[in-house]
Amino acid sequence: MKVIDLRSDTVTKPTAEMRAAMLAAEVGDDVYGEDPTVNRLEALAAATLGKEAALFVCSGTQSNLLALLSHCERGDEYIVGQQGHTYKYEGGGAAVLGSIQPQPLDYEADGSLDLARVESAIKPDDPHFAKTKLLCLENTQGGKVLPLDYLKRAQEFTRARGLGLHLDGARVFNAAVHLKVPVTEVSRYFDSVSVCLSKGLGAPVGSVLCGTKALIAKARRWRKVVGGGMRQAGVLAAAGIYALENNVERLAIDHENARALARALSGIEGVAVAPNGAQTNMLYINVEPQRSVRMREYLKSQGILISGQGSIRLVTHLDIDRADVDRVAASVKEFFTAAAKAA
Repeated sequence: MKVIDLRSDTVTKPTAEMRAAMLAAEVGDDVYGEDPTVNRLEALAAATLGKEAALFVCSGTQSNLLALLSHCERGDEYIVGQQGHTYKYEGGGAAVLGSIQPQPLDYEADGSLDLARVESAIKPDDPHFAKTKLLCLENTQGGKVLPLDYLKRAQEFTRARGLGLHLDGARVFNAAVHLKVPVTEVSRYFDSVSVCLSKGLGAPVGSVLCGTKALIAKARRWRKVVGGGMRQAGVLAAAGIYALENNVERLAIDHENARALARALSGIEGVAVAPNGAQTNMLYINVEPQRSVRMREYLKSQGILISGQGSIRLVTHLDIDRADVDRVAASVKEFFTAAAKAA
C-alpha cells in the first residue's frame, strides 16, 4: 500500500530524473567557489528571483538566519509575525547566535502584518531600546498568499523608515503560481529572499538566499562561521537546478489537489474546514481534539500520515495525486461513519 504523507511538503522524494541529474553533476570545492554546479544554481536562482546574487545553503533555517545576521548587528531588532518561522520555528537562532532581538506581532487573517502596528513597534532612537533594522514577512504564510499591493506598500513603508525588508519565501513559488505572475513580481519588493528547494519543488535538501552582491557576500562569510560551508555540493545543487527548471509550474497541481481535498472533507460531519478551503497547497481542518487523536491513528493504519491535534494542517505535494486525495477523503469519512455508529 502506498503511504500518503500529508504532514508537510518536505517529505517529497527525488524523482528518477532528479536523481539522474544529481548522478551526472560536475563538482568542485564550493568553499573555494570552485563547484561549477553550485555556481550554476546560484546564478540561476539570482536570475529567477531578479536579484544580483544568490547563496546555496543547506536549509531554510540557515538561509533565514544568514539573512538576519547580514541585515542586523548585535543589539539590533527585527519585526516579525508571532507564527513566523524566523521567530517561532527556527530555534531562536537570531537571538542565540546573532544577539538580534525579535519583536513579534500577530498576523492578520490574510497572513500579513498590519503596517500601522509595525509602525508602532519601531523603537525610537534611544539607548533604552534595541535598534529596529528589519521587517520580515512570510509568503506564503500558513498557505495564504500576500497580495501584491500589500508587498508594494510594505516596501514603501520600510524604505521611508530606513528598514530592510526580508522575505521568508520558503514557498514563494506557490505564491507566484497562485497569483499567476512571474516570481519576480513577488520578490522585486524585498531586499533579500529565502527560497526553499526541498518543499514543493521536490529537491532532497537545500535553500537559496537571494539579494544584493554586498548582502550575499556578507551572508557567505556568515555561512562559514555557522558551519555551513559545503565542499563538493554540486550533487545537491543539481537537484536544485532540476527543481527550478522543472517543478515550478506543476505546483498548480498541488494547489488543485488541496482544493479538491478541502471540498471533499467539508462534506463530512465532524470535520470543519477552515474558511476559504485552500489557496495554495495547504488546508487546515478542525476536529474535536480527542477524536482527532483517534482519527490520526486510524488513518495511520490505512497508510495515511497526518500530524496535529484539534487543528490539523494537511499539505499536498508532488508525491500526492488525485487518487490519493480521494483515498484520504474516503478514509476520513469511514472513520466518522464508524464513530457515529459506535455512538
